[in-house]
Parts: sequence; structure tokens; C-alpha cells
Amino acid sequence: MNDTLEILKYTLPALVVFITAYLTLNKLINSETQRKKADVALNNHKIITPIRIQAYERMILFLERIAPQSIVIRLQQPNMTNLELQAILLKNIRSEYEHNMAHQLYISDKAWEMIKRAKENITKEVNQTVLQVKPDGPSIQFSKLVLEKMLDSEKDPTQKAIGYLKTEIRELFV
Repeated sequence: MNDTLEILKYTLPALVVFITAYLTLNKLINSETQRKKADVALNNHKIITPIRIQAYERMILFLERIAPQSIVIRLQQPNMTNLELQAILLKNIRSEYEHNMAHQLYISDKAWEMIKRAKENITKEVNQTVLQVKPDGPSIQFSKLVLEKMLDSEKDPTQKAIGYLKTEIRELFV
């Protein structure tokens, strides 16, 4: 019994010291882990934020480039037929879209939907407008008709999407 008491005299304080050390180290390791996670999150935020802003910039540039008043003036050539201009417009819109698709990763789903809708509306408008002119006629007729339709419409689909992107980026980063 005396031996048991003697063993307990040494083991019990050692056990208390061990448990205290374990709990202290565990708490220290957990707080260090949380601090590292916070540092990683902050560093990711520092890296991702400029990329996200750049994605919004690229998408606005995309919309400006496919806006009918921009794309028609940029691509229309004097010796083109209406069908040639239509083909070049559609090819350019598709190419611009494919070039910028990866940016959807950094913008909201709603913003991406508005961008897709604007692209689809412009494509639809080009395809519908070309039916109103002679296929082999001079492309100036087609160009003029597309531009007139854009002036008649309440709000051009690209401007609506650009407005949404601007509002969203202001909410996120200002």
C-alpha cells in the first residue's frame, strides 16, 4: 500500500503536467493552424481580386467589341456582300466569345448569363436582319439596317449587360 501511495505521489503530478502540456500544445497548434488558414485566405484574396477585376474588364471589352455599332463598322468592307458580312460578323462574335469563356470562372452566374444572352441576341439580330436584304447585295445595306435596328431598340443588349457588370463590380469591390 505504501508503495502504491509512493507511485501515486510521482505519477499523479506527472499526469497533471502531461495533460496540461497536451492541452496547451493542442490549443497552440489549433490557433497556429487557424492563423495559417487566415493567411492563405488573405493571400488568395490578394491574388484573386485583381484577376476578378480583370475578368470584369475583359467581359466589358468583349461586349463593347461585339456591340453591333462597333463590330459592323470594324468589319464591314466596301466590296463585301451581305452574306459575307453576316458570316464574318458571326465568326467574329463566336471567336471573341470563345476567347473570353474562361473568365466566367471569376464573375457571377447571373453576369455570365447576361453576357451569353447579349451575345445570343446580337447573333439572332444579325441572322434576322440578313433575311431582309439580298444575299449578294452590297454589305452597306446590311450594315445600315443592323445599325438602324440597334438605334430603334430600347436598350441594346450589350449596354444592358455592361450596366449589370458595372453595378455588380461596384457592389463587390467598392
